Order: sequence, then structure tokens, then C-alpha cells
Amino acid sequence: MSGHARLMWDEQVARYDFGPGHPMDPVRLLLTRDLVRAFGLDAALTVVAAPPAGESTLALVHRADYLAAVRRAAADPRAADLSYGLGSEDNPAFPAMHEASALIAGQSVGAAEAVWEGEALHAVNFAGGLHHAMPGSASGFCVYNDAALAVARLLELGAERVAYVDVDVHHGDGVQTVFWDDPRVLTVSLHENPLTLFPQTGWPEETGGPAAEGGAVNVALPAGTGDAGWLRAFHAVVPELLAAFRPQVLVSQHGADTHFEDPLAHLAVSVDAQRVVAEACHTLAHEHAEGRWVALGGGGYAVTDVVPRTWTHLVAIAAGAPIDPATEVPAQWRDQVFARTRATAPLRMTDGRTPSWPAFEDSGYDPASRLDQAILATRRAVFPLHGLLP
Repeated sequence: MSGHARLMWDEQVARYDFGPGHPMDPVRLLLTRDLVRAFGLDAALTVVAAPPAGESTLALVHRADYLAAVRRAAADPRAADLSYGLGSEDNPAFPAMHEASALIAGQSVGAAEAVWEGEALHAVNFAGGLHHAMPGSASGFCVYNDAALAVARLLELGAERVAYVDVDVHHGDGVQTVFWDDPRVLTVSLHENPLTLFPQTGWPEETGGPAAEGGAVNVALPAGTGDAGWLRAFHAVVPELLAAFRPQVLVSQHGADTHFEDPLAHLAVSVDAQRVVAEACHTLAHEHAEGRWVALGGGGYAVTDVVPRTWTHLVAIAAGAPIDPATEVPAQWRDQVFARTRATAPLRMTDGRTPSWPAFEDSGYDPASRLDQAILATRRAVFPLHGLLP
């Protein structure tokens, strides 16, 4: 198997554009690509553009009537059908909707194929991670669920166990729904508590269907959780479950909207902690999946200050060329930020934090801590289903 990393990129993914004023501004993708280039990371990996996902691939997850509805809305946005989640405030129709969505999906499917077939050990599609799209509807800024399509393609290629770990601030509800009753897939989502954030799902009691009990894992974090709590929760749940499940491939979703500057959510995580989790996923892929790692983007709406730095760290880690957080952001990139957005760019690849956390197994359970209550609720719900002690 090649040890080389692959970055999936086609500039046309920036056509995934819901219009002026929508939080999902495609400039975040362009600025990330600019920053990856500015750090010279293209020399440390292969940059590849995969074709758009075709009808048969999209049908691995999405219903035929929904695919037809997306095509109709793309041809005439006035024909968008709200019963399919199209034409809503979250998911307004736009002319390139099918083509851009299929292209993003194609990059994630291409990443999965490259990793499974041994063409790359790690593959990143930071334009992907559109985890809310359902088999028959758009939801939460997501038209086609590229994350679920990547997992489905791995299964189609012969994978018997795929782990999906989602650290976006929002519950990975679409991926969970697709594989709810499939024992070949473990979906793990760490997200803000459903009481305070869309999509109001992702309770610890959601543990999978009758054929896949324990296949869905949800950690519902209290609003306000910061670096130490977020990392404590991740390490109290994810490593033990991956060790028990023994995945052949790890697919991870790295939404940057856990950040304290994100305008749409209420966690308080830094770029530095997001980088630590990316490193942890890289390590876990090597420990449990022979290094096979597909890493996706996701949410993130602080489009100049946060998203490009977080996802450039992700690309650098996958490429085997990690960036020291104290490194200054290249001056040419700061100029590009101003040219594209008229905003002032951050100066360094860090928020000035040095994340640390009390390990759950060392410090024990604090019954007065809302964070520890959330961790223990998840462990009690799913750990025994994997033969683990809560």
C-alpha cells in the first residue's frame, strides 16, 4: 500500500453556493485551498480531481425521486419542492445545485476508492462532510450526503467494517440514518446537546437498529464546552470503541463549527484543540485500520479566521507534514484573504492555546459535572453492547 496522501480538489466545488448572506459561503473552501498552497503542502501529497458522482453512485444513499427533484430544482430553482427540503431558507435552490453537489460527493467517493484500493493511505476532501442530507431530502445546508456515500462505496468495494467519526458541532444525523441498521458501520458523533442546537437529534439513547445495536454512538455535549471538556469526551469514548470494532477504514468528519468564534453554535473549542483531534484520528487510523483514513470537512462558518486554518492543519497532518501551531500565516495568504473578503486574516496557525484534558480513566467520574454526565450516559448506553465496561 502506498504511504502517499491525496487531496481531492476541483475548484468547481465552489459552485456549491446558496447565495449572498447564506452562512455556507464557498469562499471558505477557496481560502483553505489558498492556504494549503501557501504552505507548500502540494509538494507533500497528490492533488486529484475526481469526477462527479454518477446516478448509480448517488443511488447508494439517495432515493431516485429525490435525485430527480434536485435535478428539477437545479434546472429551474422556482420549481424547488419543499417536501424534499429544497427551496427552504437553509437549502435554497440554485442553478448548479445538482452538478456542484455531485462533484463534492465525487471527491469523497474518490477519496474512499483511493484509500481502499491502496492508491493512497490517507485522502482528504475538505469540501465534503455534508452529513445532514437524508436519503430523500436536503437538510442543514446539505444536498447530497457525501460522507454516507463514501462509506457506502467502501462497503460496495468489499469493506466489512467501516468506522465513521464525526466531530462537527451538529449531530451527524444523515449518516446515522443511512447506516442505522447496518452492523458493518459504526457511526460516532460528538456534538452540542440537541436541546440547544439543530438538528435536535443525537441523544445517547440512539444506539442503532435491531440488526446493529451499538452501531450508533452519540455524545451530547453541554453548550459552552471548551477544549479540555471536548478532548476529554473524545478520548473517553472514541479510542475504546474503535479498538473493539476493529474498522478496516476510518472516515472522519471535521466540521470546524465547534470553534468559539462560530456564529451558529455554542461550543468554545479552539483551532488548537481541533488540530489535536485531527492528530488523534490520524493516530487511531494507524492503530486500528492499517492507516486507512478518509478525512472530510463539514460545517464551519467563521470563514476567514477559523475554517482555513483548521482544515489546512488537517491536510498537513494527512500529508505527514504537520504545521507547528506557532507558525506565522504566510503573508501572501493574508493578502488573498483581504482580496477575496476585505477581512483581516489571522496572523498565526494557533489561537494561542495549549490543549490538555483530564483523562476519564485517570481522573474518574465527577457526578456534578454536566460534561461527565454526558460522557457516562454515552458509555452506559453503548459500551456494554461492544463488550466494554461503562
